[in-house]
Amino acid sequence: MSVLIVGELINTSRKAIKEAVEIRDASYIQKVALEQEKAGANYIDVNCGTRVYDEEETMAWLVNTVQEVVTDIPLCIDSPNHKAIKVGLELHKNGQPMVNSITAEKERFNEVLPLIKEYKTKVVALLMSDEGMPDSAEDRIKVVENLLPRLLDNGIPAEDIYLDPLIKPISTGYLAGQEVLQTISYIKAKYPDVHMICGLSNASYGLPNRKYLNRAFTINTMSFGMDSYILNPLDKESMCLIYSSQALLGLDKHCKQFLKIHRKGLFED
Repeated sequence: MSVLIVGELINTSRKAIKEAVEIRDASYIQKVALEQEKAGANYIDVNCGTRVYDEEETMAWLVNTVQEVVTDIPLCIDSPNHKAIKVGLELHKNGQPMVNSITAEKERFNEVLPLIKEYKTKVVALLMSDEGMPDSAEDRIKVVENLLPRLLDNGIPAEDIYLDPLIKPISTGYLAGQEVLQTISYIKAKYPDVHMICGLSNASYGLPNRKYLNRAFTINTMSFGMDSYILNPLDKESMCLIYSSQALLGLDKHCKQFLKIHRKGLFED
């Protein structure tokens, strides 16, 4: 089983994407999408959540724009607004879409669950409840035992669920990384068919040399069972570490993917 990569770059919180969306620069958006696909992304994340005044319209434009050129991989429809998610799913064409995200919060769960079921999507499930962000591994595990059974009982296949343990900055709590690793271990042992996903950059927030912390934490989390990441696939060093770790952890039978990437020249300086 290979690690699943969601390319994170098409997000209006990024200055270049924000500007391209404002002037409807389709060629730039398509360039970024194609670069991520070529770099090895399995999904392209589409997020225009900063445009609260016209998010549904913008989501439609972004999804259509990306799908004009990206035809081999599906999209991750990413929004805090369930109406924008629905717009994106209605327009989705390529394979099984992913939704980012659902939580254990009552309102959010009730808004997003029908979309997951109707469109038969994969789903990122954040370990967040009506009590807010979890502070410890124990708090995260409580949310797992609340959220996951509800998804399974509603017919969502375990293999379509991607639990996100919500990484916090180690700059604000030096055990934050350890709490995530403990949560991953629990999920892996009790629910082996469920996937785990995260965005790594929160771990290093507020510290210098962030890319090194992010890359190191990739290897840490993979060793504990994390099998999916939302990241920048154009970060060549991170991608090389992921392919190398896959091979070393027995996730790449006969090292086929490692050798394939080698032949493509990804490991060359």
